[in-house]
Amino acid sequence: MRTKLYLLVAGLLPVILLTSCGGNKKEEAKDEASVSTLGAMSAMKEMAAQAEEMQKNGPVATVDFRKLKELLPNEADGLPRKEATGEKNGAAGFTISTANGRYSNTDASETIDVSIVDGGGSGMLMGLAAWSMLEVDKETENGYEKTSTIGNNKSFEKYDNSAKDGEVNVLINKRFVVTVKGKGVSMDKIKATLGEIDLDKLSELK
Repeated sequence: MRTKLYLLVAGLLPVILLTSCGGNKKEEAKDEASVSTLGAMSAMKEMAAQAEEMQKNGPVATVDFRKLKELLPNEADGLPRKEATGEKNGAAGFTISTANGRYSNTDASETIDVSIVDGGGSGMLMGLAAWSMLEVDKETENGYEKTSTIGNNKSFEKYDNSAKDGEVNVLINKRFVVTVKGKGVSMDKIKATLGEIDLDKLSELK
């Protein structure tokens, strides 16, 4: 079983490397990489340790996606919700529950997407929140990306000033991942939308 866990973590190494390098512009990834390969390897070791801990504790049942949908805000800092969906999927012994909300203005020039995912603390969650194992702080002429904390929760955010495109991700209780992505909007609006989600209530779900 330990071999399988390490194979899972090894398979996530490319995800870590993409996260640490921005995953977009090759030159920036080469010249201004936020995290070195050694840093990614260190993160992989930490992921392996957490994978072993998860295996010892056994599987955790994910919550009903309908409970996650209830936490989706009706508006995203003034943008009305256009759609709310939810689903539960499983693969390779892992199960995740997901709720998604879509928000936009009339002509869709401003859009915000909210997703709340419960990975039940499984190895699959480590792929969704590989950034939580890293320390990232990068700034360019067009924008930035960095890891930080929101309350006691690890977070990752990035924003492109020219495209007005960005996102904020938060890991709650090592099992829930909340992601708010915006296009045509400011980072303040993206963060305001995150603030409309009851993270405390989310952390109490079982």
